[in-house]
Amino acid sequence: MNEEDMDSVQTLSLPSDLSPSAFTFLNAKFHTKDNVDEAPSLVSELQTQCSDLDQALVELNRRLGAGLVAYSSFSGQIHDLFNDVNAKLTVFTSSCSSSIIPDGPSGEKNFREELPALAKEVARLETVRVYAETALKLVSLVGDIEDAVSYTMNKNLRKHSSSQNSDELRLLAIKTLKTTEEVLATITKRHPQWKHLVSAVDHRADRALAILRPQAIADHRALLASLGWPPPLSSSASDSRSVNEVSNPLLSMQADLKLKYSENFLALCSLQELQRQRKARQLEGYDLKVAQDQPLWAIEELVNPISLASQQHFSKWVNKPELIFTLAYKISRDYVDSMDELLQPLVDEAKLVGYSCREEWISAMVTSLSTYLAKEIFPIYINQLEGESATSSLSSARISWLHLIDLMISFDKRIKSLVEHSGILLSFEEDGILQKISSFSVFCDRPDWLDLWAEIELNDALDKLKSVTDEEKNWRKQIEGVVLSSCTDGYKSPLVSNAFLRHLASLIDRCRSLPSVTLRSRFLKLAAVPIVRNFFDCILIRCQEAEGLTALTDDDALIKVAISINAAHYFESVLREWSEDVFFLEMGMDQDDKVELPVNPDRDNEGLSESRQISIFDEDIKKLEEFRKEWVEKISVVILRGFDARLREYVKNRRQWQHSEDGWTISKTLIEALDYLQGKMSVVERSLNSRDFVGAWRSLAAGIDRLIFTGILIGNVKFHNGGLERFGNDLGVLFGVFGAWCLRPEGFFPKASEGLKLLRMEENKMHECLAGGKNWLKENGIRHLTVTEAEKIVKSRVFTS
Repeated sequence: MNEEDMDSVQTLSLPSDLSPSAFTFLNAKFHTKDNVDEAPSLVSELQTQCSDLDQALVELNRRLGAGLVAYSSFSGQIHDLFNDVNAKLTVFTSSCSSSIIPDGPSGEKNFREELPALAKEVARLETVRVYAETALKLVSLVGDIEDAVSYTMNKNLRKHSSSQNSDELRLLAIKTLKTTEEVLATITKRHPQWKHLVSAVDHRADRALAILRPQAIADHRALLASLGWPPPLSSSASDSRSVNEVSNPLLSMQADLKLKYSENFLALCSLQELQRQRKARQLEGYDLKVAQDQPLWAIEELVNPISLASQQHFSKWVNKPELIFTLAYKISRDYVDSMDELLQPLVDEAKLVGYSCREEWISAMVTSLSTYLAKEIFPIYINQLEGESATSSLSSARISWLHLIDLMISFDKRIKSLVEHSGILLSFEEDGILQKISSFSVFCDRPDWLDLWAEIELNDALDKLKSVTDEEKNWRKQIEGVVLSSCTDGYKSPLVSNAFLRHLASLIDRCRSLPSVTLRSRFLKLAAVPIVRNFFDCILIRCQEAEGLTALTDDDALIKVAISINAAHYFESVLREWSEDVFFLEMGMDQDDKVELPVNPDRDNEGLSESRQISIFDEDIKKLEEFRKEWVEKISVVILRGFDARLREYVKNRRQWQHSEDGWTISKTLIEALDYLQGKMSVVERSLNSRDFVGAWRSLAAGIDRLIFTGILIGNVKFHNGGLERFGNDLGVLFGVFGAWCLRPEGFFPKASEGLKLLRMEENKMHECLAGGKNWLKENGIRHLTVTEAEKIVKSRVFTS
């Protein structure tokens, strides 16, 4: 080789002269001799990258120059403002100096007048200074945000970009956005008049967020796909034995992937928390709960792909909905533990307050299922119902609908237990949570479907109850033991009332799955209340038939009415007991439900306090109570009418009170009436419940008391000694009949017993009565007779030696 050729060959640098990064790079690219042949292509690639970097550097220099020019202009304006401030402060100082020693009273007066204006000007200048500093700080922060966002966009567009740097820049942008949000929150509280500055910064921050969020979500989705999410669901649909063998990519990640996923998840959560803070500031004074009630974005990204995969199976099971609910529950259960173990700590680290990963996962899965039901399943069932005859109450379409409801109820109960497994106890007050974890949320947007469901349930219940009410033995046979209420003893209620209450309780239990008080109230008003009114119609018709046939003079008719009263009293007591439950009390407090039902125009609302919350059964309870009182009174009136008919000869025979009847301790003409009374009351006592029987015999006692008082005591008769003794014996026997039901029966015959008391007084006492008037009557225990009545009774007494 000659000297000229040696000069043209470039000598390589020594390894010790290379930087560690360059040495590592060359060592990786030229590991073997064969790699030397690839040097030209490597050089070309490096030149291309250098060219791209040079262009990026030129663009950054251009933007930096433009930024510096803008900053210089803005800085010049601020400099002018400060010069103006200094000039005014100089004037202020000289003014103060000249006014410290004023020339006489006029100078001192001028100083005092100018001082407030000067102080106001100083305060204004201080505000300008703070505004300028804050604006400069925000300009710097927003510039940093836009630079980071722009760089992440360019890095994502480049073929050979570093994802690690892109993630770091995104985190830096989010951190800077949080700092900016803190500054804006401070301005909103301390300087609300700076709304234009806040609005300008918000506009630029929103543009940055509009770029950051889609990028973060796209990166998160790509990462999930690389992890193998969603897992295969083919085995989950049919094999329920391998519960512990379910493949969960979230729990099987390697250390480096787990770290990367955690950082990505944390960034998405931080971005959502930033968005929540911004909404809280921007919507301050409005309904923040509605505005900020958003699902957790990172959990949504887990649910959406697995939901799409599961719907491929759902589409095959339209006629087997039980498989749909089985798969949905199995997916929810199999992956819920990873939410607590892996993801909840990340949510807590991101300071997302009020979010539970377990609850978010379950609610997202249930929402996905509810959406599928609303779009695919329910429309098919609706078409089936519309295509059949309206009279075919037990059709296959209605049976399928009820079966679907049963599956939804069972699914919701298992989902609720899955949520409460973490210690979250749900109550009726938490309608928002219930709606998110209930498949019945499909009815929230479709009240017409709810009405259809209520109609199907009502018709199904009435069909089953018709066969019960048509069987007379169900009216004769009584309920044995405690079935639905803790107070069944003493009501002697027939099996019919138990059948109605059992169906009513079933409807109430089924509607508990509805996720809002308004929906539950609407359903019960459409399905349950008509059952109560159907029961009322049944017992009313039976009583009217009995009255129309025999006017209740026959024992069988009395028994029929008594059974209906028993059924009504038991039904009323159970409804009252149910109405005191919080489940119904909340319906009374709900003012949004406007379901219109037939209203009884004769209903008396005066007895209901305006401050009392109205139960949905209040009107029906009142009707049942009035029904009982009315027909108990009718029983008493019928027996009293028969007793009066048999007592007429006894009342008309006024001479019998002039002497006693030889050999008789009781008047013979009274025996038949008392025998009738005892016979009828024996039938009523055996048939009627103990509580209403008390009302029946008390009403009857009051009626008999009026008969004896008006027909005998003030009936222009004359009581001699023998006749008075006879009258006393007769009343004693009468009181004895009622003594079987109370300890002091004479207390329920106040006028008759007090009249007898007056007649038994000595003659001188009677004269005192005539002279003493009302005060004398009170002093001697006569409280139910007027002075005129007492005088008439006293004058009917004839004293003989």
